[in-house]
Amino acid sequence: MSSPRPRMTGIGRVLVIVYAIMALAATGRSFVQIVEDFAAAPVAYTLSAVAALVYILATIALVKSNSAAWYVVAWVAISFELAGVLIVGTLSLTHPELFAHDATVWSGFGYGYFWIPLVLPFVGIGWLVTSARAQPADAPAQEGSSW
Repeated sequence: MSSPRPRMTGIGRVLVIVYAIMALAATGRSFVQIVEDFAAAPVAYTLSAVAALVYILATIALVKSNSAAWYVVAWVAISFELAGVLIVGTLSLTHPELFAHDATVWSGFGYGYFWIPLVLPFVGIGWLVTSARAQPADAPAQEGSSW
């Protein structure tokens, strides 16, 4: 009997690295914004902190996605990220007064990060769909990471 193919190979590893970089960037940005000048744009700076938490959660969930529970968490985190990018991106263009100083990772659909925040959830969802097909239906999900 062959063991199930681990999910964390190839593009999955690259995806985790990009999510980890985004987590670090968003965390650093939100920390500096909140500490230095929270009163200038509290909504935007809070959304930056939310984005940071989403990227951290998505990174952890993708690493542990061989577990069925973490696979679901990855879906939820990445879906939330996609909704956040689309909503905040749209609002930052239609209601710029809400996002003073162009202050969130997701403002302008992530143009300050070369639109990686807009593209990343689509790649993440695509990977989650294809990695689900890689796991045999009758094979139990492996606990832990195969990293």
